[in-house]
Amino acid sequence: MQSIEVVRRCRVYADDERVTMIIKRNRGRQWLDWQRRMVTVVHYIGVAACLLLLAVLVFGDMGLPRYFSMREHAQQLDMDLQELQRTTRTLRGDIDRLEHDPAKIEQLAREQLGYVRKGETVYQLVPPPSQERPRP
Repeated sequence: MQSIEVVRRCRVYADDERVTMIIKRNRGRQWLDWQRRMVTVVHYIGVAACLLLLAVLVFGDMGLPRYFSMREHAQQLDMDLQELQRTTRTLRGDIDRLEHDPAKIEQLAREQLGYVRKGETVYQLVPPPSQERPRP
């Protein structure tokens, strides 16, 4: 068997047309077997590469478990951000009331600083003495 390809050109004359056909010599059974083995090897390599990529996707450092945990963490951060934005709106409303509402200022002065108006009577409740004696 020859390993070099031999090509013959034949000229066929049919109906006053000139047609050129290329006839290739049969490479033989060994060539076909080798070609089939190569195709099979390439298929196995492709399947192995796909399995390797799948394993890296599932078990790698940046695999699916890490992706799901990061997605859950991002959702938690979004909820925290929304809560902080609600708190910010509430505090901004409180600041606005403190700057412009005299009733709110008076309420805070009475509660936190113990201020009273003229003529009001203040009653302070004293808790009952405890059973324990204070230590010297």
